[in-house]
Amino acid sequence: MPDEKKPYYITTPIYYVNDRPHIGHCYTTTVADVAARFARLLGRDVFFLTGTDEHAEKVVTTARERGHSPQEWADINAAEFVKAFDLMSIDYDDFMRTSQERHKARASAYIKQLMDSGDIYLGDYKGWYDPSQEEYLTETVAKEHDFKSPVTGKPLEERVEKNYFFRLSKYEARLHEALAKGDAGEEGGCRILPDARRNEVLGRLKQGLHDVPVSRAVKEGDADWGILMPGDPTHRVYVWIEALCNYLSAVDNTAAPSTVDAEGDRSRYWPPAVHVMAKDILWFHAVVWPAMLMAMGRELPAVVYAHAYFVAEGRKMSKSLGNFIEIDRLEAYSEWVVESERKQAEKEGREARPMGIDPVRWYLATQGPLGANDADFAHAKFVEVYNADLANGIGNCASRVGNMIEKYFGGVVPEASATNQDTQLEGWWQAAGGRVQGAFAQFNLELCTHLGLLFVNEVDGYINDTRPFSMAKQIDEDGVRERLGHVLYNCAEAVRIASLLLFPALPNKMAELWRAWDCSPLHDPADPNSGFKASLDELAAWGGAWSLKPGQKITKGPALFMRASVDEAHPGA
Repeated sequence: MPDEKKPYYITTPIYYVNDRPHIGHCYTTTVADVAARFARLLGRDVFFLTGTDEHAEKVVTTARERGHSPQEWADINAAEFVKAFDLMSIDYDDFMRTSQERHKARASAYIKQLMDSGDIYLGDYKGWYDPSQEEYLTETVAKEHDFKSPVTGKPLEERVEKNYFFRLSKYEARLHEALAKGDAGEEGGCRILPDARRNEVLGRLKQGLHDVPVSRAVKEGDADWGILMPGDPTHRVYVWIEALCNYLSAVDNTAAPSTVDAEGDRSRYWPPAVHVMAKDILWFHAVVWPAMLMAMGRELPAVVYAHAYFVAEGRKMSKSLGNFIEIDRLEAYSEWVVESERKQAEKEGREARPMGIDPVRWYLATQGPLGANDADFAHAKFVEVYNADLANGIGNCASRVGNMIEKYFGGVVPEASATNQDTQLEGWWQAAGGRVQGAFAQFNLELCTHLGLLFVNEVDGYINDTRPFSMAKQIDEDGVRERLGHVLYNCAEAVRIASLLLFPALPNKMAELWRAWDCSPLHDPADPNSGFKASLDELAAWGGAWSLKPGQKITKGPALFMRASVDEAHPGA
């Protein structure tokens, strides 16, 4: 079990800037954001890194085709990623760009260290190169895919050239040992999740490891783009090797320019708690990167988590099919939910409530391919999940409870009876709440979030059992007001606690609920990114310091989420 007091460092891959962001980028980054928010909620000192990988050969090619310099093209697309992550309400701590001097200087220092130790050496290489992915493939993998790219299906190129190599083969035994330690939960190990991905890596490791090229030759007429091999201006560092270094360069105090001077002391965050990525780049993160860290004498990431892919309406996404979900489509879904709410408000003669991106975040976080299998982004399913979990779930439940407190107690939180023995909801939380920490330690974000939704469902069941609306009809009879107040206090307190677990996926809407109920645990109630005043253990203590207090005002209003219709015109139509 990881140290629950230890700083929590989580990363996404840094994304290629050869194109605009799409659902894959947004999904991985949303998963990391949900995890970072859960870690902060649990009281951890969190550092969340994302960014862009800019020194690829195809950036040079595409920039030239578009009439830009490589730096201009990288700037344009890096800005698109920042914009996309702002849209998705991503609360990262740093956005690393590999064209920044801070990264280039530190990454160069790491490569020089590996050259000085003999772990990187100059040699001749003959192999199969995938230009579309800018990576070399083994003879075995090339044959398996009929000498075509496993990702794009484009032909591989057989290249013969002089390269610098990293002695990956030297670390084969130590990698096996580190992965075994990770499986056992031992300190210093590296665990690959989910299990299906670990099995893939172990199966490939059985074929043995070969040294891998880490440079490409500088050719006449090449753009000055990328990091030169230290001491050898005829070679540039291979983009993948350099990109991996970003995880260290963002928090390292040992390589100039020191983060102490430039960004503050970040050394406490190493090693990473979790590297999150899609399954196509697992090998680099689970094998090559840990071996590089071993060679540099650095601690390994505790977890490498490689999720599966999204498909669209049951079909694999492809730009040729025109079904690739770009960031514009996700933004359109956010606007579609807003428009659906506007129409509903117009029918009811009330002012529409802003919805924002939270419904899209919820769908990605709860229905995404976090496990080994691909997941479908389908419109009908989006509406089904939105209505079931958000409109009929937390939205309706919070509205019911708030409206009953307004109707029967003037919008003031009633007293919880000291003599009433009804502890159904409190008991449920005491039994279930302890599972959050363990689920998070296993990177089981689905369970962490689902527990919040289950608690909401428990409140709905409790309301059906206790029937406070019927009780209110006899409110003037002896003991009924006290009993009704106790029931509604239990409901409100349970909704408050459930909202804490829903916050990582729904930060904007849960912050809105807390403002309406005057129970925000945030340093700044208006800012969902301002951090918590206490940890979950304290915040969720039933009847504790942060619980709802009798006499405090609750502002009623329409549900946080209004129902949507699958038949309305939508972004996927």
